[in-house]
Amino acid sequence: MTAPLPQLDLNADLGEGFGAWSMGEDEDTMLEVVTTANVACGGHAGDPGTMRAAVRAAAARGVAITAHVAYPDPLGFGRRFLDIAPADLTDQVIVQVGGLQAMARVEGTRVRGVKPHGALYTALARHEQQAAAVVGALRELGGDLPLVAAPGAVVIELAEAAGLEVVREGFADRAYLADGTLAPRSLPGAVLTAAEAVAAQALSIATEHGVRTADGSWVELPVRSLCLHGDTPGAVELARTVRRRLEAAGVRLAAAL
Repeated sequence: MTAPLPQLDLNADLGEGFGAWSMGEDEDTMLEVVTTANVACGGHAGDPGTMRAAVRAAAARGVAITAHVAYPDPLGFGRRFLDIAPADLTDQVIVQVGGLQAMARVEGTRVRGVKPHGALYTALARHEQQAAAVVGALRELGGDLPLVAAPGAVVIELAEAAGLEVVREGFADRAYLADGTLAPRSLPGAVLTAAEAVAAQALSIATEHGVRTADGSWVELPVRSLCLHGDTPGAVELARTVRRRLEAAGVRLAAAL
């Protein structure tokens, strides 16, 4: 019997702007490539108009939407750790998700999951109090929104214990350390920008379920979703190259949520 073809969600962080300012490249083109859009919802980026435009564009192309929640830190673009009180973090997640849900509803679509951004995403791998705060927010929101998280993150254990669905995610354009965590952006080579390198890592994750790190270690990554950052230089062409290579290898691309 022939083994089934691998299936993977291809997601990108979009809607990362305020007014006329935007971190991303051509988002309309990105939406023709990805299967899920992680839409900023007011923490690190995303004013109401930007949020509405992003969900409208995603809905028009049949792209799934997740709420890209973050620390309330637009100045640092959500990439600085904040020692925020757990109760305040819970309220931040509720407000950010709720705002995007309202925009999605009036545009005839819906939010299908929640993906933390930047420093919050990283903190949820080890910070039990903040992980519990995010899980608490999702439970208060009804418990039906899946959480996107990195394999091995402490938030996964807490979320699954609370009855939440979890989608494990890998990164095509970020280098990994031997412990399975992402290399900090402060390290040289932490962000992959060469199209062939990004495509090769995407294929490795999709078909071999792991990646080779800079020190030669092999890291297992049993994931259902693969992320490409919308603010990486040349993001659109990187995404196109990744999609072409995955499809050529027989990988089926479809939203995980």
